[in-house]
Amino acid sequence: MRLKGKTAVITGGTSGIGLATARQFIAQGAQVLITGQDEGRLAAAGRELGAFTHLVDVRRATDLEALGAATKAHFDRLDILFANAGVAHATPLAETNRAQFDELFDINVKGVFFTVQALAPLMPAGASIVLNTSWLDQVGTPGLSLLSATKAAVRSFTRTLASELLAQGVRVNAVSPGATATPIHGKTGMSPEALQTFAAQVTQRIPLKRFGEADEVAAAVVFLASDESRYMLGAELVVDGGFSQL
Repeated sequence: MRLKGKTAVITGGTSGIGLATARQFIAQGAQVLITGQDEGRLAAAGRELGAFTHLVDVRRATDLEALGAATKAHFDRLDILFANAGVAHATPLAETNRAQFDELFDINVKGVFFTVQALAPLMPAGASIVLNTSWLDQVGTPGLSLLSATKAAVRSFTRTLASELLAQGVRVNAVSPGATATPIHGKTGMSPEALQTFAAQVTQRIPLKRFGEADEVAAAVVFLASDESRYMLGAELVVDGGFSQL
């Protein structure tokens, strides 16, 4: 029970890596609150997990303020924050409009920053924040320039927020998933044929020759959230089958 007695908030906890992480946090003894934007999926995930839930759009300041109040009401203090909520869209240079640009940066960058801002005051010394970056922050991938840029920004947050929250005793690190089999790939805006071609191309470039599983990334988040990683600060733990490393 590596997280026994700990309290945790996971944004974007209704599917994929967020849901897998919630399952592992609970199995390790944590009390968990998950957020999501879809009321039905959020309620279903909450029932499955036996977790607290809160409907949140990370673009809305009022939602994040309410999340802070709900967290304090449920837990009094917060030991772990996994800022996981994000979107992934293909944005080819010639075809991308300003609305698409704004959506990616509002959710993936502003959403992460203001989530931390809202919840960090509830976190005591020894608490842990885990941000979700991506293999895309280390490589150049055609058609994914904006998604890659948002994840590079979050990688920078990992260092700067770790420095800023050091005096508070709160650690900040990041998990960097590679290509992972989650529902987010179906939301990129690619056609099924284009997505299949992209997946095949990426798989061939991964040294382990497969996509990762959400549980494999979640295990890394558990490590970063636990006291086992207490000597890690501002680091990015890469879980990508060797794609960005070899």
